[in-house]
Amino acid sequence: MLTRTPPSADSQLAVAEALMALLRDTSTEPRPDIRLEALTLAVAADLPVLLWGEPGIGKTAALTQLAESLDLPLTTVIASVHEPSDFSGLPIVGDDPAEQGVPMAPPDWAVRLVRAGRGLLFPDELSTAPPAVQAALLRLVLERRIGALQLPPGVRIVAAANPRSSAADGWELSAPLANRFVHLQWVHDHEVVVRGLAGTWPRATLPRLDPGKLPEAVEFARRAVCGLLAARPTLVHRLPTTETRRGGAWPSPRSWDMALTLVAFATAAASSRDVLSLLVRGTVGDGPGLELLASLDRMDLPDPEELLADPAAAVLPERGDLRQAALDGVVAAVRTRPDRERWDAAWALLVRALETGAPDLVVVPATTLATLRQEDWDVPAVIEHLAGVVSLSQRADRAADRVAVRAATAAQAGR
Repeated sequence: MLTRTPPSADSQLAVAEALMALLRDTSTEPRPDIRLEALTLAVAADLPVLLWGEPGIGKTAALTQLAESLDLPLTTVIASVHEPSDFSGLPIVGDDPAEQGVPMAPPDWAVRLVRAGRGLLFPDELSTAPPAVQAALLRLVLERRIGALQLPPGVRIVAAANPRSSAADGWELSAPLANRFVHLQWVHDHEVVVRGLAGTWPRATLPRLDPGKLPEAVEFARRAVCGLLAARPTLVHRLPTTETRRGGAWPSPRSWDMALTLVAFATAAASSRDVLSLLVRGTVGDGPGLELLASLDRMDLPDPEELLADPAAAVLPERGDLRQAALDGVVAAVRTRPDRERWDAAWALLVRALETGAPDLVVVPATTLATLRQEDWDVPAVIEHLAGVVSLSQRADRAADRVAVRAATAAQAGR
């Protein structure tokens, strides 16, 4: 009777390795992803980035794929398992400390980064690092120094953290450390996950900056940020009152400088508004970030004087809020310098807005413009085109008021 020789352990391990190789054999594809685009834009701008997300969401995988796509060696440092001296340097006593001092020796991973001259430094688990370690990280993130060693310009820093509620023995990030990062909320896209598990992941690429737009992009960013802060000086520095919010994005001169850089980069790369929104809100916080976005929108509005000069050829914004702002700007310009010709031109512009957009957007500007009429000004014929819209809107407002009054009366009676 023949007996079958059982396969050796070595052969079984070889088969297992072959299976693992097949599982690791994946490809990448260009795929729109606003978070990935925001991350690569901040990396291109050489600003430290902090990815926030729940455990298992794919932060580490995203950084690994980013490093591969950009052909940068990845150096991962788990912050929570290191001592402060691992980032500030270990004192090494030489032959004559009184003459030569005591140099601070950097860790081996920092030496490897300097020798390579380029790379992606990935401090992970920042929210589980105790305050003493976070304090030691300040110099690394801001000055890019570890002990006596200066990281080369080719090294980029992208960190990751879990919210304190889901971090193991988590700490809130200290305000000085948090204010040195661009904060990006990392969430999963189920379509990306499904397609990635099937073997194809999105590919990270550096943004394409238009060389011809660089001076214009810088001027635009400076005008936007400085214009907002000149009008809203309280936004220059606003330290949050709670410990949790101090560990995120908040406005300071440092973070506004980062926001200005990101606006310039996004402008030169022709990035979408969604990408820019993630970046500015992740730098100065949601409230100030949204105010900056609104300020950028107003900068794109057409000049009211140009609209009044040639109403027939005027090009109004397509977006409803921007169109409303443009029309309000025209009425404000007429109020500032009222004369019959400008008043007539404003009415012609409102008619054009009525013909090319939503009718309700002209109601408020038309009502305000009508109050600017002087006694010796004849009513222009174009007003007939607007009378029906304004009348209908006013009737609708009165009907809504009546419904509200009846509802309030019924509520009072039911008590």
